[in-house]
Amino acid sequence: MIGLPQKIVCVGLNYRDHAEEQGVALPERPLLFAKWPNALIASGDPIRIPPISANVDYEAELGVVIGRRARRVSTDDALEFVQGYVVANDVSGRDIQFADGQWVRGKSLDTFLPVGDLVPASAVPDVQALPVRAVLNGEVMQDSTTANMIFGVAEIVSFVSQGITLEPGDLIITGTPAGVGAFRDPPVWMAPGDEITIEIDGVGSITNPVVAG
Repeated sequence: MIGLPQKIVCVGLNYRDHAEEQGVALPERPLLFAKWPNALIASGDPIRIPPISANVDYEAELGVVIGRRARRVSTDDALEFVQGYVVANDVSGRDIQFADGQWVRGKSLDTFLPVGDLVPASAVPDVQALPVRAVLNGEVMQDSTTANMIFGVAEIVSFVSQGITLEPGDLIITGTPAGVGAFRDPPVWMAPGDEITIEIDGVGSITNPVVAG
């Protein structure tokens, strides 16, 4: 797994198909929120569901690890500041997220960010053409591609860097596609005994058991 980042910057509502499943308009600019480092775990570590959340969701995401200080970089230059990519699961306590009216607490609970090993940027020739999947207990729940991102990786890195200096090791997770549990009918929540796998072709996969906190 990656080292401990100074910042974990997250992008919400960044896939066209995810916006469509919610019936909401596409955002005009990246919607940013944060997760805290206490949420980080590696593949194989348990996702622990705490007593304060009953509606825990998976979110398959591409993570971007910054390689050198990025401040007010252009979209054209942004990928030069990327060290590499990781598979990430933006685990979300939806009941907390929706009740709070903002996202940080429900998404920053302990163990709520499984992350895989770093793949160098040079090994990923086209970051906007990567199949992304979430598999819950052997069933494919999310199956999309980074081509469906509203804002691509270069645009996100540039946007964040205009006012927030990105440091080496900082992690950006770039949003999730359609198929999350919250917007299924009926909703699908992760529960103790489950196993969740996130796969991104060319970047790798992570698998985590789900246990009671």
